[in-house]
Amino acid sequence: MENIDPRYKSVLSIAGSDSGGCAGIQADIKSISACGAYAATVITATTAQNTTGVTDIHAIPIPHLEKQLDAVLSDIDFGAVKIGMLHSCEVIEVVQHKLSEYKAKNIVLDPVMVSTSGHKLIADDAIACLKSFLPHVTLITPNIPEAELLIDEKIDSDNMEEIAQKIGERFQVSVLLKGGHIDNGTIVMTDVFYVHETQKVKVITNPRVNTNNIHGTGCSLSSSIAAYLSLGYPMDDAITKGCNYVNQAIIAGKDKILGHGNGPINHFGL
Repeated sequence: MENIDPRYKSVLSIAGSDSGGCAGIQADIKSISACGAYAATVITATTAQNTTGVTDIHAIPIPHLEKQLDAVLSDIDFGAVKIGMLHSCEVIEVVQHKLSEYKAKNIVLDPVMVSTSGHKLIADDAIACLKSFLPHVTLITPNIPEAELLIDEKIDSDNMEEIAQKIGERFQVSVLLKGGHIDNGTIVMTDVFYVHETQKVKVITNPRVNTNNIHGTGCSLSSSIAAYLSLGYPMDDAITKGCNYVNQAIIAGKDKILGHGNGPINHFGL
């Protein structure tokens, strides 16, 4: 009889809460679950948010943030950690310290700085703190505006591979540069994966979908990659599977209606 490991394949999501359910912790839980792993959470902030935008952000007090981290990291063996909204230097510092203390592995950081609706989600001084944190994680998943903030260069379809390599070398980390913001009239969307350890570049393509229902795609992609890492897939396979999963969820939700703004992807294909 086959000896089946009874332990959950678990992912810890450290991120902000989206009251509208499209992005943040809520999108992470849906993505991790849909990809077959178990989701635990540490909430860094709550937002008053819906499909049209963010109207308020409430930071979780640092002592309570520390208690959340200690509670889950001391008890649960996580195969991967996904990090989203880190809005201040204090939050970044405590997260970095606790992940180091508990020797967390497979850390996927989505450098969330601006919401889909254009609302700034991070303090100016926190950008420098975030940059100093990047060499301590396994993979970062910036979109084009976030990558431009990190590298201080304009990005287009012609220099994506070069920029992904530049970011990886500057911050000593593997990079998945997401190309969704580049619309050059093609029917294909291109993401670029730069592997820091081997200095190799891989281009991932998926069909471009004509829809406004893309709220939370970044959160969903980074958390799905973390889910596949927790399930034992190598990074290269986890990234490919994550990109494909999100693309299929976009297709499944392209005609759905939720609220009056940018709707979510359809995480479970329902």
